[in-house]
Amino acid sequence: MALIVQKYGGTSVGSVERIQTVAERVQATVQAGNSVVVVVSAMGKTTDSLVKLAGEISSQPSRREMDMLLSTGEQVSIALLTMALQERGQAAVSMTGAQVGIVTEARHSHARILRIETKRVQRCLDQGQVVVVAGFQGISDAPDLEITTLGRGGSDTSAVALAASLQADACEIYTDVPGILTTDPRLVPSAQLMNDITCDEMLELASLGAKVLHPRAVEIARNYGVTLVVRSSWTQDPGTRVTAPSRQPRPLEGLELVHPVDAIEFDTNQAKVALLRVPDRPGIAAQLFGTVAQQDLNVDLIIQSINEGNFNDIAFTVEKDVLPQATTLASSLTPSLRGAADDGDTVALVTDTQIAKVSIAGAGMIGRPGVAAKMFSTLAAAGVNIQMIATSEVKVSCTIATEDCDRTIAALCDAFDLNQSPARLDTTTTVTGPAVRGVALDRNQARLALRHVPDQPGMAAKLFQVLADRGISVDMIIQAQRCRERNGIQTRDIAFTVAQADADMASDVLQSLATEFGSSELVLDKAIAKVSAVGIGMITEPGTAAKMFQALADSNINIQMIATSEIKISCVVAEDNGIDALKAVHAAFGLAGSQEIEVPA
Repeated sequence: MALIVQKYGGTSVGSVERIQTVAERVQATVQAGNSVVVVVSAMGKTTDSLVKLAGEISSQPSRREMDMLLSTGEQVSIALLTMALQERGQAAVSMTGAQVGIVTEARHSHARILRIETKRVQRCLDQGQVVVVAGFQGISDAPDLEITTLGRGGSDTSAVALAASLQADACEIYTDVPGILTTDPRLVPSAQLMNDITCDEMLELASLGAKVLHPRAVEIARNYGVTLVVRSSWTQDPGTRVTAPSRQPRPLEGLELVHPVDAIEFDTNQAKVALLRVPDRPGIAAQLFGTVAQQDLNVDLIIQSINEGNFNDIAFTVEKDVLPQATTLASSLTPSLRGAADDGDTVALVTDTQIAKVSIAGAGMIGRPGVAAKMFSTLAAAGVNIQMIATSEVKVSCTIATEDCDRTIAALCDAFDLNQSPARLDTTTTVTGPAVRGVALDRNQARLALRHVPDQPGMAAKLFQVLADRGISVDMIIQAQRCRERNGIQTRDIAFTVAQADADMASDVLQSLATEFGSSELVLDKAIAKVSAVGIGMITEPGTAAKMFQALADSNINIQMIATSEIKISCVVAEDNGIDALKAVHAAFGLAGSQEIEVPA
């Protein structure tokens, strides 16, 4: 007999008829020989109605009282669903987050789960009852026992956390879409259903499709080996399976506060190729990496910095043994990249074999602003200068001088309290999966650039720690390849993206830092969009980046920034080009299908 945790969203329990349908599905799962825990959200638009009521009473209601108010929505759902099950002759009991033992931080409106005390739930399951749990809520530790809510995606988080704590066989997320789609079907109607996706891919595609899974839920699934299945509430179709690594022994105490970084990785078999002062026009990246792909050369990191006038710098890394070939290819392109420029030295080629890539990895980095800053501070304290930075939702990578590698690894293991041996990246590992599984668009980002930052250890740490102290999460980070002398000091530009809602605050915070750095200048651009392609198979398939860049070039879309990880390629483009860029990349990788999928508004 299997233990299944099922979660039903607000639309799935939005009316009496829909609650009856859910009760029928739950009972069928029990009759198939399973024990079942059901987590439900508030009915339909109940939460919106409660927020509106609060707004009519107070313009700034306290977070504590909002938690008291909003937690009532789920209590309506659990009581009605339990009644419906009992009417069908199915033994069931409803429980609030507090009753089920979901213990959280004492932070109202966005608490994280510390632990789940499962004895009561297990006792009810042993008695043959379905346990119907209020999602989105918990209770703080004694003595205060405050009712708390988990924030956006809280019911997903509740369900997966329960599945982890109970060591359930699977956690099924029921929603109003058929599963995880290759992109947002509201923007690209030809988006198709995925049969499966890995947790790492899902985390990288946190903004994918109809946003049916919250990153916090995926993080827990990845950390505790929970198999997730996303299915439609209205059909019996199998949906999409989100596969997690094998369940590893991990303490359940501090469930959502586990180490945000669970591995240090390094690779000393890397060499860098950088093209400096490349013309800033559509098609340049496609031309460069298309040529590289034709020779079957695997590229690891790709970084394109923000433009300076009409020029950009593009750098990439390859394995050392193919550096001569990569250098020859890049050299052969420089005349055509110069174009009609009068300056014969417009494009400069720089290579470096004395580099190492060091990465911190972990699903818990999402939503924790201080993780990257802590990495940079650790390197600064060790006297290590950062040459390149590449970020993703689950990894931050830096290239450093080879001679600094050992002390960097030791410092990072100490800083993040990791006692196991760091992992040397193994390029021989067999990888299964498409080069690109899905494409995502984020139109809610803004880009900031701090120009002329002194090229010294600790500068990136200071910059990102200031932002972390204000609770501002950073997404893409690009450090320019070219050093320029300013007032007798070597400097680099550092650009990064943040949520648009945080852009003005970030700008204000960094103004004082620009003054402290001396001649630094701050540039803010809110009219950007980020398009990303994600797939575990791109690790072993040369030319994936080139195909994406070519698709954008064919649509005459200029790339403003590029950042990559092992399984993700992200490009910043002008906001007006965002949807066209998404469509172009989705089509380029053959992700479109013949049958359109309808998604409720």
